[in-house]
Order: sequence, then structure tokens, then C-alpha cells
Amino acid sequence: MKKYPVDGIAFEPSSGNVFADLGLADADKLQIKSGLVGEISKAIRKLELTQEQAARRMGIVQPKVSGMLRGDFSGLSERKLMDCLNRLGYDIEICVKPAGQPVGHLKLAVV
Repeated sequence: MKKYPVDGIAFEPSSGNVFADLGLADADKLQIKSGLVGEISKAIRKLELTQEQAARRMGIVQPKVSGMLRGDFSGLSERKLMDCLNRLGYDIEICVKPAGQPVGHLKLAVV
């Protein structure tokens, strides 16, 4: 991407996916996971659950909840995170449509 100077400091606009900007493998999947974890965090706050209560409800152990809320979701699959949201009372819909490019991409849309 092209860099732009602001007050003498060069910066590069984001692609919209910080994981891709950092050059991480599976950036689309990491973006999806982080979005799901964000929604889980909101749900836990909205339901006023402790980490222990949330863990029991989601079917995982409390240390996993603690790690997840601190941004460590490496040991949790997208499927497990979706299951956690279901157990917190949220519906998930997956929309599949033809891509405009030869290779499609993953995207999380929250209503």
C-alpha cells in the first residue's frame, strides 16, 4: 500500500484487516475469530455473567474464557466460538454467495 505523510510521519492506511496488515497467515480466519470473540464479550457483559458462569453456559473452562477475553483465542475454532454464542442465546446465520474475484473471502457481519 502507498504511504502518506501526516505531520512528517509516514503512515500506511489499513486494509481493514489488521491481521492481514501484519502479514499473518489465515488473516481472514483470525478476523472472523476476533469478531466472534468481540460478540461473546458483549454478550457476557449484557447478560452480567461472571467468567465462571459464562464458562459453564458456553461449555468451556473458566481459564479459556479469561484467555479469550484477553485476546487469546488460538485454541478455539470458529465453530466452537459460534457454539459459545449459541449457548449465550445468539443466532448465527451463514450466507454463501458467488465472489466477484476468482478466490472468495470470509467476512463477519453483525446485526
